[in-house]
Amino acid sequence: MISKTYTPQDIEEKWYQYWLDNQFFKSTPPSDPSDTREPYTIVIPPPNVTGVLHMGHMLNNTIQDVLIRKARMEGKNACWVPGTDHASIATEAKVVAMLKERGINKHDLTREQFMEYAWEWTHKYGGIILKQLRKLGASCDWDRTRFTMEPDLYDSVIDVFVDLFEKGKIYRGVRMVNWDPQGLTAVSDEEVITKEVQQKLVYIRYEIAGSQGNDFITIATVRPETIMADAAIAVNPNDDRYQHLHGKKAIIPLVNREIPIILDDYVTMDFGTGGLKVTPAHDPNDYTLGIKHNLPVLDILNDNGTLNDKAQILVGQDRFAARKAIIKLLEESGNLVKAEDYKSNVGFSERTNAVIEPRLSLQWFLKMDEISKPAFENVMNDTIQLHPSKFKNMYRSWMENPHDWCISRQLWWGQRIPAFYMKDGTIIVAKNKREALRKAQRDYQLFALTEADLVQDEDVLDTWFSSWLWPISVFNGLKDPNNADINYYYPTSTLVTGFDIIFFWVARMIIAGYEYRGERPFKDVYFTGMVRDKLGRKMSKQLGNSPDPLDLIDKYGADGVRTGMLFSSAAGNDLLFDEKLCEQGRNFSNKIWNAFRLVKGWTVSDQPTAGSEQLAIRWFESKLSVTLVEIEDHFSKFRISDALQAIYKLIWDDFCSQYLELIKPGFEQPIDRATYEATINFFEQLMCLAHPFMPFITEEIWQEIRERSEGTSICVSAFPKANDADTKILTDFETLFEIISSVRNIRNAKQISPKTELPLAIKTSASERFNALELLIQKMANVSAISYVAEKADGLSFLIKGDEFFVDIASEIDVEQEIAATQKELEYNVGFRDATLKKLSNEKFVANAKADVVDRERQKLADAEAKIQALEQRLRDLQS
Repeated sequence: MISKTYTPQDIEEKWYQYWLDNQFFKSTPPSDPSDTREPYTIVIPPPNVTGVLHMGHMLNNTIQDVLIRKARMEGKNACWVPGTDHASIATEAKVVAMLKERGINKHDLTREQFMEYAWEWTHKYGGIILKQLRKLGASCDWDRTRFTMEPDLYDSVIDVFVDLFEKGKIYRGVRMVNWDPQGLTAVSDEEVITKEVQQKLVYIRYEIAGSQGNDFITIATVRPETIMADAAIAVNPNDDRYQHLHGKKAIIPLVNREIPIILDDYVTMDFGTGGLKVTPAHDPNDYTLGIKHNLPVLDILNDNGTLNDKAQILVGQDRFAARKAIIKLLEESGNLVKAEDYKSNVGFSERTNAVIEPRLSLQWFLKMDEISKPAFENVMNDTIQLHPSKFKNMYRSWMENPHDWCISRQLWWGQRIPAFYMKDGTIIVAKNKREALRKAQRDYQLFALTEADLVQDEDVLDTWFSSWLWPISVFNGLKDPNNADINYYYPTSTLVTGFDIIFFWVARMIIAGYEYRGERPFKDVYFTGMVRDKLGRKMSKQLGNSPDPLDLIDKYGADGVRTGMLFSSAAGNDLLFDEKLCEQGRNFSNKIWNAFRLVKGWTVSDQPTAGSEQLAIRWFESKLSVTLVEIEDHFSKFRISDALQAIYKLIWDDFCSQYLELIKPGFEQPIDRATYEATINFFEQLMCLAHPFMPFITEEIWQEIRERSEGTSICVSAFPKANDADTKILTDFETLFEIISSVRNIRNAKQISPKTELPLAIKTSASERFNALELLIQKMANVSAISYVAEKADGLSFLIKGDEFFVDIASEIDVEQEIAATQKELEYNVGFRDATLKKLSNEKFVANAKADVVDRERQKLADAEAKIQALEQRLRDLQS
């Protein structure tokens, strides 16, 4: 018995478990040479191991599932590899917070003890997000689940570090980095979120050395707490205001240290005062100026953002407390000129929300100039295609001149850098301490050296340094470069990810692919947009505007949420999410379910009918075929949202609203078997077509619509293919639906019951083209009879493609009431015409108004006169 209403909760868990039990998502390389299936491979962008499902994950993974399910139905060996990323900064922050709750300080633990707690956390929370993806319907090969900190993947990262170091592509040096004073680590650019912040622009007066207090230069800064680290004041050499200061020195207020006044056209003369304090240790641009002018570097901040002894004043204070304090000290000393409100962009750590500190730090770097060239060239020449292609410009801007990659992090959770230091500071890079010892003994002839004489680097590698190997390492392609998996599944087919990590992950995976496999890691990259609320704001916990995806699934069903998100999610464009989209998705499911109940509720007769059902069947066959061509075109161009819209229209409008009405038997009448079987066949094809988008309801209906053998599933059935379409019948049915719509509109306007039969006359030069449609016109428009006339006939008329149609409603209307209504409408149009005519008779209006405004008024006049003529004729007809 088919339930009256569709309840997703009753079927989703059932079918997902069925898919798992029958291993429909499992993929292995063919062992039989006759198995020539094409692989279609997707590797999941690994979510943070301690993360939970959010709306961005929902969008990204729904698109991946659509692509992988379609490929599976096309007979490809579809392999979707799931996994998680260890997320060094985020996970370590969570573990530190957990320890704090237990009264434990990280720094009271040994590294080994801390790692035990980190693994405890990971084992407890690490699988949550992958389990949540199952609720969405994600058809991953779960037996292939990988984790960036599992032994094989860990070893691969270490091997790559050693290899690149030995190639001379990795080095250790002091460079300016993004420093997180709360996380106590360097962070990459993509882990810095820029926000506009209201600050104080502070104007500070520096005395010119030797002027005995008679000459000063004023600079403006939002960071007065760093003046103690100033190395120079720079002015533009063309700035006439400061020509007399060339070659002189200024005195830093409060600490009374002299610094040179240097000349550089980098300084903008019309910003602030035209004088720029140069603080090489605390600003990347100042650092570049410092190198250019050979300035000293004075770092006055500790790792945690407090002032150190080199600051001389306010030692030990937090940088922001020091900022307030120093403004007061400057005011008291007479060196504060003014302070004004000023908005500027400030970088915040994505993980800790601490304000990022640009800082010189001893770190490990990967040289990017040479290693990135193949990755640049093969995107520019479309060997790897980005969708939409507009992102090639963004890619080019990053990759034309890439900066060296800071790959070290001051953390414990992660792959520990395989660098070992001898007591004299000599660095030995090796896979482990035993190999480092052998290298040291061999290269330096230090045979008395022991492992105890080597100390491993305390830092770990940037999380991206493991995830850039993801398409290779998930198939063990670094540890075992010729294994069956890597040879079959690599390169992968499509990567689905956000454009915000185009350089930090996408480009780096391409770099690794060419470095370690000599080929691209994927053929296509589909960029999703950001999920925003309907006001355009980024969804976040802080704003409270992000719904819980699992709550949405409980409310609307997984299919409803999947389609809801994809209805308006064009590639690369942000999705303005509104819960009404999920409601629309649920309504779509309900529409399909009700159509299923309707069809399965019909009584089937073996008696053939003399009706026009075969014509309707031929029309829908053609409509299905042309839509399949359209859908394949959308998929080929990664227009996933457009493909869904085409499926939606085909099912809702063409199948449910048109086809089923065309072939529906009369009340308590049976349907002939041929029409029924054709309809079941259409329904089955439509479910296969919609399955990648709506896996659960389509499986339920597919299983119920016919007898199925055990262990079969829609997810491994064939995706529909287009046949040749009958363009003539498509054109004829366009006319049919226009006729039906026009007759129904007349009924509605004249408040005539749909059950009332009305005669229809057609004035046409080719009556034979309507012969085949007559029965359908009569059925769908409830027309009593159709006649063909050479001249005008009685009734209300409408035009379709040159033919004129007349619906005789005389017997169904109150003539006196119709005359009164027509007279009223005529009077209104006469008044409107006269007003328009008066405006156009005004010479001043015609002379001064814009030409398009005058043209619009003239068109209004012509329309009104045509309407008046028609109404006058209508009145004559009614009165005759």
